[in-house]
Amino acid sequence: MTNDGSMTTRRIAVLSAGLSTPSSTRLLADRLAAATEAALAARGIPTRVETIEVRDHAQAVVAATLTRFPAPELEQAIAAVTGADALIAVTPTFNASYSGLFKSFVDLLEPGALDGLPVLVGATGGSERHSLVLDHALRPLFSYLHAVVAPTGVYAASADWGAGASAGTGALPARIERAGRELADLVAARQPRPALDDAFAVDADFEDLLRSLD
Repeated sequence: MTNDGSMTTRRIAVLSAGLSTPSSTRLLADRLAAATEAALAARGIPTRVETIEVRDHAQAVVAATLTRFPAPELEQAIAAVTGADALIAVTPTFNASYSGLFKSFVDLLEPGALDGLPVLVGATGGSERHSLVLDHALRPLFSYLHAVVAPTGVYAASADWGAGASAGTGALPARIERAGRELADLVAARQPRPALDDAFAVDADFEDLLRSLD
């Protein structure tokens, strides 16, 4: 590994709040993750992607909202988000905003958990007229949480999933590629976060630590 940490594997958390299977929200999230991986690979930076389907934790999210004690699987999902080097967050659009389930998951994050974290926002919906959800809801949310939001957000309407998009010739693939490059730039500019397993690692010898307590 080089001194600047450029060869350290970066962890990309993908938060997908789609409600159906298959889900256009998950499809967009996967494509954004692939674009980010490709952009980081071009810089010689390996990545590991972990996708969190919020729908799979819906009941646990509600319970944790009421009790403030997340179930173990939900706690792991939260740790994957807060311990990542970057976050890709994609939600379906309801009433010109993010879904309630998406917001409920984000509300479970501890204050300061996303400070300085590069975030790429995305949303899906039936009509292009809902695309302002990116700038009117998602960007303010993550800015409030002190995350660093990538300049390009990606909104995908139903029409964007036509033949052109599937063939990689429409406007959507170009937006996805640009957003992935921007998130990769933010990730590459930061030092990699310590692995979760190393969160309590110390450099001092254990016997020295014991003697310091005498």
